[in-house]
Formats: sequence, C-alpha cells, structure tokens
Amino acid sequence: MSADPARRIATELGRRGLAAPARLLLDAHRPLAPLVVDAGAALDPFLRMIGGRATEDMRHLLGDTAELDRLIAELAAAEERHAEPG
Repeated sequence: MSADPARRIATELGRRGLAAPARLLLDAHRPLAPLVVDAGAALDPFLRMIGGRATEDMRHLLGDTAELDRLIAELAAAEERHAEPG
C-alpha cells in the first residue's frame, strides 16, 4: 500500500466508484475544511475506534490547503482511471 495518504484514499474511493462524488463534496465544502478538522480533533477518540488511520489521514489532508488540493487532484485522476475502458 502506498505511503501517500491522498493517493491511497483516492484509489480506494475510485475503486468503490466514489471518486467523483468525493471530489465534488470536497470542492463544494472547501471553506468548511478547517471546521471539520477541529470537530475531528474533538471526536478523535471515537473516530479512531471506527476508522483507525484513515481518520488521521483525512484530518491531515483537510487541515492543509495544499494537501487538500492534492487529494482533489488524486480523486480526479482516480475518476479518470475508473472511467477508462478495460
């Protein structure tokens, strides 16, 4: 598995056919990302029980604008890979 959280999350969402909806949600809710990170910090103990490392990766990606842009780009690439025939 890749050490790059943006690529790992985008690949998994693309595999499930959720890359396009995830990209749209991230684009639409970009201004709320810092609030989501703050809420995630408050709910961290509960989120770790459910999602483990994935929640930590998402908090990191949402907390950094450049990383959020990378995640959106990776989701677009995963969407394109999923749409390719074959």
